[in-house]
Amino acid sequence: MELYILGSGTCVPYLRRSSPGIALKIEDNIVLLDSGSGTMRRLLEAGLEYLEIDFMFYTHFHPDHTGDLIPLLFAMKNTPELLRDKDLVLVGPEGFKELYNSFISLYGKWITSLSYKILIHEVSTIENSEFTFKNFKVMSTPVLHSKNSVAYRVESEDGEGKQSSVVFSGDTDYCESLIKIAKDVDILILECSFPDEKRVSGHLTPSLAGQIAKRSSCKKLILTHFYPVCDSHDILNQCRSVYQGEIVLAEDLMRFVL
Repeated sequence: MELYILGSGTCVPYLRRSSPGIALKIEDNIVLLDSGSGTMRRLLEAGLEYLEIDFMFYTHFHPDHTGDLIPLLFAMKNTPELLRDKDLVLVGPEGFKELYNSFISLYGKWITSLSYKILIHEVSTIENSEFTFKNFKVMSTPVLHSKNSVAYRVESEDGEGKQSSVVFSGDTDYCESLIKIAKDVDILILECSFPDEKRVSGHLTPSLAGQIAKRSSCKKLILTHFYPVCDSHDILNQCRSVYQGEIVLAEDLMRFVL
């Protein structure tokens, strides 16, 4: 499994950071976890082909996490001389089908195609859900942010039987469900919107993220979803005061091999 940070920022425009987006390459599958504004450009810069995306999972519906969904569907439908012919799977929390149908009512044929199917699935915002695909499985759990917010755990196994796992929190406050789904995970990707001194409800700070990492016994912690204010604070040491494992401060286009 390969992991790409496509966007390490938030809704605030920032040349250094695009809005949230994660890509996973699992054998011949490309999986997106959120696709905020800037995702399409970052895919190209990372060397990932947008027409080859197989799965798109959404943690919640805020624009900074879904902003490039419509542009991606539009590009997949209308790229000249390159006709997509494999199904696309879209997954999101309860209410995702309604959101998608509202997009269809607005854009209709501009984002749908007769050459491939778009398959829509919803995950519960009350209890855990699980999907099993050919080369990997995905589990979700409700988290504390907006009404319909979930975190995802992705697990895969290579040809030699080696297992890899990634958890992506999306936006969240501190919650037990996230700790449970992240238990012993290889890479835990947690939002870290604000420094400890400027905590905002519904989001994590470095020390709260560190507590989740410590209690989950994750092998590596990646902090992401930084508002610009984080640049003027010592995010790394605030987190390290709680969690002594490996910590990475995300930057756009970082790549990790599991």
